[in-house]
Parts: sequence; C-alpha cells; structure tokens
Amino acid sequence: MSAAVGDLVTPGTAVEIPSGAEVGDGVHTSDSGVVATLTGKVVENDGTISVQSNRPTANMPKIGDIVIGQVNRLNAKTAEIRILHIENKEGGERGVPALKLFADIFVTEFVDRYMPSAGDAMRSRDIVRAKITQFEPMLKASTRNDPTLGVLHAICPPCGELLVTSEKTPDFNVECPRCDYTGYRVLSNGFGHGHILPDGVDIQPLNRPGERWSPAAEGNLGHDGARPYLSVVADHRRGLEHEMPASAAKMRGGRDGGRGGRGGGGDRPRREMHKTVCTMCSSKTEVPFKPTPGKPIRCRDCLNKVNDGEASKEELAAEREVLKVARAKSGANMPMKLFVGSVSWDASEDDLRKVFAEHGTVTEVHIAKDRETGKSRGFAFISFPNKKEGAAAVKKLDGAEFFGRKLSVQESNAGGGKRDGNRGGNRGGRRPRRN
Repeated sequence: MSAAVGDLVTPGTAVEIPSGAEVGDGVHTSDSGVVATLTGKVVENDGTISVQSNRPTANMPKIGDIVIGQVNRLNAKTAEIRILHIENKEGGERGVPALKLFADIFVTEFVDRYMPSAGDAMRSRDIVRAKITQFEPMLKASTRNDPTLGVLHAICPPCGELLVTSEKTPDFNVECPRCDYTGYRVLSNGFGHGHILPDGVDIQPLNRPGERWSPAAEGNLGHDGARPYLSVVADHRRGLEHEMPASAAKMRGGRDGGRGGRGGGGDRPRREMHKTVCTMCSSKTEVPFKPTPGKPIRCRDCLNKVNDGEASKEELAAEREVLKVARAKSGANMPMKLFVGSVSWDASEDDLRKVFAEHGTVTEVHIAKDRETGKSRGFAFISFPNKKEGAAAVKKLDGAEFFGRKLSVQESNAGGGKRDGNRGGNRGGRRPRRN
C-alpha cells in the first residue's frame, strides 16, 4: 500500500503520486515505483509531492556564523576555542560535529594592535564570542573589528573569582575584586553580561586598539613568539608573582628583569632585522632572521593572507616560480661533497687531493679508516666549494683508473653515502660503517 499526503514514511516506503503532481525532495522515482528516501511526513506544495523530514539538520558552523566558545588551549600564535553554541541558528545549542568542534583564532585576529602571544589576550577557560572566517581545511575565527566580539566571561587565574573591567591602568583592563590580580583581555561589549549584549555599553577603549603597549604591560608580553606559558602572567596556578622556571628563562635569553624574581638580564636586546624582499608580492620587508634562498619570505600582509586562506592560486603559483628560480641560483653556489668508492688501500689522502684538484678547488679530503686497525676501508669523501666544480670532478673521474682500480665517484647524500646505491670498494662485499 502506498503512502499518501499526510502519512509518515521511512526510507523505502512507496509513495503515491497523484496524476499531474511532480516529485520533490525526499522522494525518488525508480523502475519499481516512487519511494521515500527520508524519514518524515509526505506533504504536497504547489503540486509537488515531497517528504518533510522530522530529523534536525546538522549543527554545522559556516563562514559568517557568530559562535560562543571556550578557550581550550593556548598555542604560540593561536587560541583554540571549543564551540559551545551557534547564534541565530535553529538547533544552534545542540552539539557540534566532532570534526568542526574546535576553531583557531590567530593573534592577528584578536584585536587591532600588535599581539606577540595568544596568552597575552586570552586565558584557558575564558568564554569568547567570535565570528567564523574559514571553514576548510580547518575552522578559523576572529574577534577583531566588531565591538560585540571578544571575551565575555573570564575568571581570575590565581583565585578563580570572576574578573571585572578596570580603567585604573592602561592595558590592564580587567582586575580581580578578591585578590590583586590585574591583566589584559580582548573584551567584548558583552563582557560581564553574557552573550546577550546590553544596550548603550561601549568598553572598546579599554582594549586600546591601534595603541602602543604601555611600559608596564610591555614587560609582561610573551615576545619573540614565546609559547603562552612563557608569558609572565600566563601561569594560572601561580599568578603574576612567581619564579620563572630555568628552562623558560633560558628560552627567553635572560632578558626579563626584576619583576617577581624572574631572572634578570636588564633591558631586552633589540633583535637584528634583515632586509629582504617578499617572495609573494615583491615588496621590501624586514625579518628577524637571516633569509634562506628558496624559502618563502613574506611581508606581514602576505603572511596574514596565507594564514587566513585568502591567497589566490595565481599568487601562490607565482611565488612557487620565484622560489624555484632562487633555489636554482643558490644551488649553484652550495658546497658539494663527493663519495669516492673503489679507492685503493695503498692510496693516501694527498694522492686523492692531487687527482681531484685538477678539476677544481678541493676543500677537504677524508679517507674512511677502520677504527681498530687504522687501515683504509676503500672509500673516501672529497668536498668542493660549489656544485659546478664538484660536478666537473664527477664527470671526469667517475670510472677513471686510480692505483690500478676504477673509481666510483658520486655526490654524497646527507648521511655520508652516495645518492644512487650501495658504496663500492669495501672488502668482501660488507657495507662499511657510516662516519
């Protein structure tokens, strides 16, 4: 018996289609007739028969959604939030699928000001209101450029009391009413009121967007990409005043001084900046490390674009071509080490140097020797200052006769062997030990 309009059906149930009606969603026409593909009620709308599912849709966040989340983990440059609720969405209070349960907020998306470390603006267990900005391959969110976004609820790291806003000291915009804790949070206008925003409240000046950090706050920031637990005020178990662990002080270079017995080094030394060119947009920029030819070096704008997934395929393809050319140029000037097999046991390093020096500048010659007997093991390593001279030596001497034996000359790999096979010239066919 076929189901008619108003009947409840399950997948596979035959559905009656009146004359002149069309098949809609949740209904499939096959050789054996018309069947339902969803669980729900058969409905008719403007001559179309479909199945209205009573199953709730998946609670999946999408780009542009406003979510309420709890800070789950602090990394060096990101705060990971666990999504608790999706606003203005039917079923938004239900659980989110596991694959889309967490979203990352990069430090550049916290607020419109320089933020060295994620632990400088949020803490674990903070409740945050954020906007989803990327769906694939992973969720990303932002609390920037919207006064309604930011931290809604925070507890005091040392004592657990609810924090309240403070205007006493710039860049210390929250304080504990119970103890002496003060700190900085990226505040939403709804801070202290929950996710329902109150009318006429504007606490954005406390975030000091676009402002330089005050001297008092500067010393508390997790500079140089330090992990959040190295930020002076990030340890919720001990609070602001505590002895910095020796391992943390070593990583920070002993440059913090004075406060809370944190190991002194006086003023923080200025990092050396290296002038270079962005490999994506070709604009001039500076980086705090020596650039490596053939590796991506991006200005701040391009780096943010790549991190946010906004770089186009054309821009990334053009950058790859730039990097390919740079690697080719740098490769010609890189030193080259050769593996030389089938070396006569009577040959000395001076004999090898003399032969190979005819094809370039030899910077190093080393014959591998047995540790117990001190005798040659039948192979050697020879270094040239660049690939051009090394390649010339390979071309001329691979297979050449030397002390009555034919040499096997190849470029050595990083582990000390040749690139395309087992080493030659060893006694009795045994593999020699690596140097």
